[in-house]
Parts: sequence; structure tokens; C-alpha cells
Amino acid sequence: MKHSLALAILMAGIAAPAAVAAPLTVCLEGAPETFNPQLSSNGTTSTVLGQIYDGLVAVERGGAQTEPALAESWDISEDGRTYTFHLRKGVKWQTTENFTPSRDFNADDVIFTFDRMMKSDNAYSKVNGGNYITFNTKLADALSSVEKIDDNTVAFKLKEPLAPFLGIMAHGSLKITSAEYAASLLTAGTPELFDRDPVGTGPFQLQAYQTDAVVRLIPFAQTWGAEQKIAENTPMVDAIIMAISPDASVRVQRALGGECQITYFPNLADAPLIEASDKLDLVTAKVASSGFINFNFKVDKYKDIRVRQALAHAINMKPLVEVVFNGMGHETGAVVPPAFWGHADDLTPYDYDPSKAKSLLAEAGFPHGFETKIWAIPVARPYMPNGRRAAEMIQADWADIGVKAEIVTFEWAEYIQRSRNFEAEVGMYGGIYDFPDPSQIPNNYFTCNSDGKPSPSNIGAWCNDEFNTLMAQAGAITDQSKRAELYLKAQHVLYNDVPAVMFGSADQLMAVSKDVKGFVPAIFGTSRMSGVSVE
Repeated sequence: MKHSLALAILMAGIAAPAAVAAPLTVCLEGAPETFNPQLSSNGTTSTVLGQIYDGLVAVERGGAQTEPALAESWDISEDGRTYTFHLRKGVKWQTTENFTPSRDFNADDVIFTFDRMMKSDNAYSKVNGGNYITFNTKLADALSSVEKIDDNTVAFKLKEPLAPFLGIMAHGSLKITSAEYAASLLTAGTPELFDRDPVGTGPFQLQAYQTDAVVRLIPFAQTWGAEQKIAENTPMVDAIIMAISPDASVRVQRALGGECQITYFPNLADAPLIEASDKLDLVTAKVASSGFINFNFKVDKYKDIRVRQALAHAINMKPLVEVVFNGMGHETGAVVPPAFWGHADDLTPYDYDPSKAKSLLAEAGFPHGFETKIWAIPVARPYMPNGRRAAEMIQADWADIGVKAEIVTFEWAEYIQRSRNFEAEVGMYGGIYDFPDPSQIPNNYFTCNSDGKPSPSNIGAWCNDEFNTLMAQAGAITDQSKRAELYLKAQHVLYNDVPAVMFGSADQLMAVSKDVKGFVPAIFGTSRMSGVSVE
């Protein structure tokens, strides 16, 4: 009752349209970091912004193939270095209180979007921090230029062939933004609003955001899906109310009470409760994900491989995965999950051997152990459904070898920011694949660029030349068998150097009201709420 009243108050606190007959209510586990996709690679942020913006291409709903979005088609040059996108015509931009577009989407918007990330002299380059996580990790070193051929044609030129390029372009962080809107804010002297008050081409637009409480979206009637009569890209509800509830048990109770029609990341232990409900369906998405703890190479003791090996061998991974994943997970020592080609199935968790761990610590100059901090993620994910419980089990295991670990956590957005600032001595982290290529997680979380700077999600600052070279080589060829060989070698390099310890992963669970029709959970990327209706 208390939660029902709280949600009602949140909804009432946001001005609604005069007639809201059938809103869709969604329970999220966290708040969006920003309202510009370029500045985030966070899954929760992508869930929100994926309703507002479009990319040139997208991953098919519920599948793994790349399909047209703002680009109707594309050509690839014989040498694999030029991708020419033919843009969809007649695509409208959203109108807001402060912006009325004078033209349709065109090549200038694509050029502006990528110039902001590519060129330091672009007026928006450093606005709101200018940290373009996905672009810097996946394309900055590979992309030579983005050129306008005409109003409806854009060419992306690569320095070398990049096998996963189309998949990367489908990533939620590479959506297209409005050049005209950016120019109008620059003229008004308020460029910072560009990333706070979004203007997209997607099926829904932002009506209001109450910080850390609720996001309210309303349908964009002129979105291209509706204009071109594409049902799955057409908004079919009068509003989307996204209530933010970090506690998984609270989200489930709201779902059972009918307050949330789509509920993300319930506790795995609550699956039987959801299945027993006559109001809900337990929906399973077989997402690919990888979770781990990183050792921080900016902390002196973790530069010693013997310390990293000791802590790895001190974790009893089998019961941890059994308990934390509620019997639904699998153990692994490989960063590429088994759903992908290129998975190193010979890499198992490090042997549980406390005696060996103590010996390694003694060799490293810590015969009596040491004190450290382990960060526990505060939200449920397929790669880590219960960060606190996992941290407690690791804490107990490490105590047996004399290592006293204090458990630290923060609200999710702050956790991500602090982790990327290398504040975590031992940081729990992970990711869900946004596109169907095994390169994504290894590149995002364990590589460094050509200048030796860790990728933004490489929170342990591990830079290994051999690993980086193997990953780069695998991305520059198209032969899948040869790419797989390189990914296998890269995974062994990571495993042997122990910059991180891998957890298992499990399917993503969602609680969905039986009144909801047309919802298809994404295997890669973001689940779109267009095409979804409520009876």
C-alpha cells in the first residue's frame, strides 16, 4: 500500500496530457545518467533513451541481425573501408517547448553527431564533459572521416577494415542527434541543455523527469514508424511512466500489485512468485553478458600478479555462482560468454585453493594479508543479480587468507562515475552485449587506446599490449574462424594476467503484465516500447 501511494504521488507530480487512457508503466532499477546517448554506455540509460532516439541501423527486435533504421540501406566498398548509408526521407524531429524544427532529418544531422565526437574544435566537443564512451572505445581509432555526399547520403571511411562496424553502429550510444537543435541552443547561449532536454526522431519523447524517481514519456505521433506505417516502430500507448525503484523486491511487489506492467531485473529467487501470479508472465531473454571484479592497477599492491592470483584462488566460485545466481547461472573463466563463437570454453574459474593463496601473498610481501575495499554493484543484472551477496561471500573467502575487505557501494549512476574515475580498489562491474559480436565486452572493459589510455569502462586501468594487439587484429579482418582464433588467444592473455576474476551469468528475467501485448525483450541492445499496447 505504501509503495502504491508513493508511485501515485510521483505520477500526480508530473503534468499529464488531458487524456491518458492507457499508459504503460515500467519499473526500472536505476535512473538515466543523461539524456544524450553519446555520453553514456549504461544499460538503464539506454532503456530510456532508446525510446527517444534512433540510430542509422538497429538490431532486429528479439533477434541478432542488423536492420535499417534512419538509414534505409547501405553499401560497403570492396576493400571494406567505406560504408555508404542511404538515409530515410521524410523523418521528422520532435518538437519541444523550446524547439520547433524547420526541416526533416538529413545528412547534416549525421555529420554533426559524429563531428561532435570526432573533432576537438566542434563547438559541442567538450559540452557536459565530452566523454563519448562508446565512440572513444570502438571507433575513435578506426574512423577516418564521415562525409556528406548529398542530403540523403553519408559515407563513413575507416582507416582499416573493421569487421563489427555495422554492429557497433547499432549501439545505443551512437544514436543521431539534431544539428539544427544544437545550433539553436548555441545561439541562445545554452548548449548544456542539448544533453538534458532531448530532441529525437524516436517513437516517444520526454515530457518530464523527476530526478531518481520517475521518467514520463509521451508518444511522438509523427515518428517515422507511424508515418511510414511500420507497426513495430509506432507508439501505441498514450504515455510511458518509468518508475525508478532500486530495490528488486519492491519492483516485484509493484508488479504483483498491478502498478508496473513491465518490470526489469526481478530477483532470480522471485521467479516462482511471478510464475504463480495470474496477472504476470515471467519473460526470459537469453541475453549475452559478462560480469567480473577488476583489480585496480593504479593501486600498487594490485600491480603484483601474485596478489591478483592469490585473491583469485581464494574465491570459492562454485557456491558463489550457485547462491548468487539462484541455481540459474554458469561458471566461467572466459570474458566472452558461451552464447558467442570465439568463447574460450577451456577457461574455467581459478582453482579454489586457500593454501596456495596464502603462499602467494607471503611471496608478495603480505604474509599477514592486508586491508582493501570491494565495491558491490547496487542493481540487479544478468551478469550479477545480487552484488551485495556476492561481495559478502568474497569478503568471507578473503578473510580466510587474512585479507580484510570492506564492502562499498553507491547509487548506480554515482557508482559508474566513481568506478570510471578509478576509485575502486576492487570493482565489481560487467556488461550486457548490445550487438551480436564477441568483441564488445572485451573492447569496452579491458582495452586501452593507441595512446595507452584505458577505455572508459576499463575501471581497473589494465593495459596489456598483447591483448590490445590481438583485439585490434580480430577487428580488422572479416574471416570469422580467424577472428575466433584471435579472441581465444586474447581471452587466455587476460586469464593468465588476472586483471579480473570472471563470474558466471544468467538469463535476464522480466515480469510482464498479461495485459501487455506486443512486447518483445531485446537479446541485444534495448527493448523498444513502440508496437506495445495495453489492453
